[in-house]
Amino acid sequence: MTTLTVKIESLEDTMARAVSVVSQSDSAVMEDPAVTLSFPSWEVMHRVLAPKRLDILKVLVGQGPLSIREVARRLGRDFEGVHTDVDTLVQNGVVDKTKGGIVFPYERVHFDFDIRAAA
Repeated sequence: MTTLTVKIESLEDTMARAVSVVSQSDSAVMEDPAVTLSFPSWEVMHRVLAPKRLDILKVLVGQGPLSIREVARRLGRDFEGVHTDVDTLVQNGVVDKTKGGIVFPYERVHFDFDIRAAA
C-alpha cells in the first residue's frame, strides 16, 4: 500500500531526512523510503490542504486518472472551484496533472505532526 506521509517540519529537518535517504541508497539493502510531503508550519499546510482540497484527495485516493469535471461531479461542487483547488494541489506537488486527468498515486494519506503549546 502506497502511503503519502504529510509532516510539519523545518527545512533543516527535511534536508537531513533527504541526506539520510540519499546516503541509504548507497548501501546494498535500502529500506523502502516513505513518500513525504513536508510543510514548514501548520498555517502553510492548512492553506494547501484546506478541507475542500482534502475532499478532492479522498476522491482521488486509490483511483486512476480522473478529469476535474468527474471530481467535481463526485463532490457535488462546481467545476471552477474544483479546478482552482486542483491547480493549488498541482502547484504544491500534491497531485499530478496528466493527459488522462488528475492523478494522486497513493492509496492512503498519513498525517504525522505534533501540536505544541504556543511560545
